[in-house]
Amino acid sequence: MHTNRPDAVSTPDSGSDPDPGATPGRDRGELEVAAGVGVVLLVGVIAVAAIVGGPAIAAVPSLPGGDGGGADRPASTATAEFDAAAGTTVTVTEVVDGDTMHVRLPDGTRDTIRLLGVDTPETGSGSVSPDEWESIPDDADGRAWLSGWADRASAYAEDRLDGEEVYIETDPNADARGSYGRLLVYVSQNDTTEVSFNRRLIDRGYARLYDTPFTERSAYRSAEAAARDDGLGVWGYEAGGGTTTTDDGIAVASVTADAPGNDHENRNGEFIVLENRGDEPVSLDGWTLADAAGNTHTVPEGVVLEPGDRVTVYSGAGTDSGTELYWDADSAVWNNDGDTVILRDQSGTVRIEYAY
Repeated sequence: MHTNRPDAVSTPDSGSDPDPGATPGRDRGELEVAAGVGVVLLVGVIAVAAIVGGPAIAAVPSLPGGDGGGADRPASTATAEFDAAAGTTVTVTEVVDGDTMHVRLPDGTRDTIRLLGVDTPETGSGSVSPDEWESIPDDADGRAWLSGWADRASAYAEDRLDGEEVYIETDPNADARGSYGRLLVYVSQNDTTEVSFNRRLIDRGYARLYDTPFTERSAYRSAEAAARDDGLGVWGYEAGGGTTTTDDGIAVASVTADAPGNDHENRNGEFIVLENRGDEPVSLDGWTLADAAGNTHTVPEGVVLEPGDRVTVYSGAGTDSGTELYWDADSAVWNNDGDTVILRDQSGTVRIEYAY
């Protein structure tokens, strides 16, 4: 918003006609006195504004650009002491959704940040836009899927950011603010963190690339493609099939249901592969794996999957290890013509329900 300013008064050159609005007979001394009074008044106004806490000139202007939209409270104006381009530490006071937060700046003022380069699904099935998500259909099933992952993305952000001090910085190749006035920033744990929270959302399938100009655009595009190929998070959609990946990265990497020969005689020829596609170790102690008929296997104590690790669960007999588990079922478990893989955690909560 622009504030109307008085038109500037131009001083005529020595050869110019006198200003028609000037008072006849005013000499240079009178003009200098008037100018001096004006300066004093201007300084006084600035001083009063400083004393009563009037708004200062914003260091980061509001520009149209890469802002994913969404309803939000208006962002406060940052003070001149705040330089987002140089990076600073702020406190997250509220997580609005997976990619938008309210923060308190170092000088105590408040602002709203929007994670640069990423877009999580909008909360509520009526607000999601399936056309923005490759392979997600624009129907009731697709909308419900995106709505569910909007909630998961919000919970993921709340768990890691709400109430925390984080390091934010803008990108010299992107707008400092989006069209809703929010700061467009990278968010990291601190100024030495190598992988930003923005990138983690992409890597773990909570967000898609928001395709506007910014430095990490190419890297984020590649990361999104990798998450899609691996069926991570929101990209694990199959019509009526459920999810193949938990919030903490445990995934059904593959299902081999049809063993060579007679399935009942070659029970170790059918197996499920679980993989940790997250970035933190996950203990599977007490987790259970079941099929649609209710046949259930409980993971023994001591099974911890490090990031990138896999464990194969065979239907037959054998000796358990860190990479191989044996169901010791009396007969084949997984139906060749289709079944449902149900993974529950130690509390009995269904973490994966995947129909193949």
